[in-house]
Amino acid sequence: MSERRALLILHGKQALNEAVRAAVLDRRERGWELAVRLTWEAGDAKRLVEEALAAGYTHIIAGGGDGTLRDIAEALAMHPRQAGLVLLPLGTANDFCRAAGISLEPAEALELLDTPPTDIDLGEVGGQIFLNMATGGFGSQVTANTSEDLKKVLGGAAYLFTGLSRFSELHAAYGELQGPDFQWEGELLALGIGNGRQAGGGHVLCPDAQVDDGLLDISILPAPQELVGTLKNLLTEGFGIDSMFVRARLPWVEIKVAEGLYINLDGEPLEGNSLRFAARPAALQVHLPKHSPLLARSASISRQG
Repeated sequence: MSERRALLILHGKQALNEAVRAAVLDRRERGWELAVRLTWEAGDAKRLVEEALAAGYTHIIAGGGDGTLRDIAEALAMHPRQAGLVLLPLGTANDFCRAAGISLEPAEALELLDTPPTDIDLGEVGGQIFLNMATGGFGSQVTANTSEDLKKVLGGAAYLFTGLSRFSELHAAYGELQGPDFQWEGELLALGIGNGRQAGGGHVLCPDAQVDDGLLDISILPAPQELVGTLKNLLTEGFGIDSMFVRARLPWVEIKVAEGLYINLDGEPLEGNSLRFAARPAALQVHLPKHSPLLARSASISRQG
């Protein structure tokens, strides 16, 4: 069986994407046997991954936004080392792919089929997997409530527009976080528990996160009264008060939250007042650019060079 076989699992909304169609045809002309399947409803990603593995595919392509990529990564992680994952970013934010250095042009993203896969970590909470980040605070509510129509018109700027329009709703929330040799409690405005570096359409919460270090990056923006008024600057200038964050790198962290703290997982709402987040080292094989900023080994090579 040819090793140059791949299955693209494509979000149904992208079925008429001409750039994707052209990229698929280009790969076929370059000798790849590339099949395409569309998602329609919840559960399709898991079913299609299992069908692909049963059919002997060793390359699976996830085409869609951050949520679609997460769903396919979660399904593939249930079958370790059976296939490598190629990420085809087609969403509004594309936060994980942007941080990883993956091109937003479909033809260029699919060139990663010809690169060897790399073992990367995933995050886990309550039996759910996340590829990119769990976020909490006002920004998470903004992300969850940004309309699809607004995303179509404004793209990534939709999150900024929604945040500014809801600025009057800003409030801090109480949280307690505990991990190995780490404890923090207090009022916070924003929280990031990252495998990746950014969320919400480009807000960099965990600037030093790496996907092959076996750790989650924790970033907390405390909320003393004098700081509450700075959120408007965060939304307009992109988290420009980096020194005010409390940060840690941990294999796991437990968080207890009070009512009013909104949490989501790669853009999807997450329920629960007491949650345990943990890194799953080397849980997935992903085709990333050779010098991806998210790879610790890549950074080490760059420093030595």
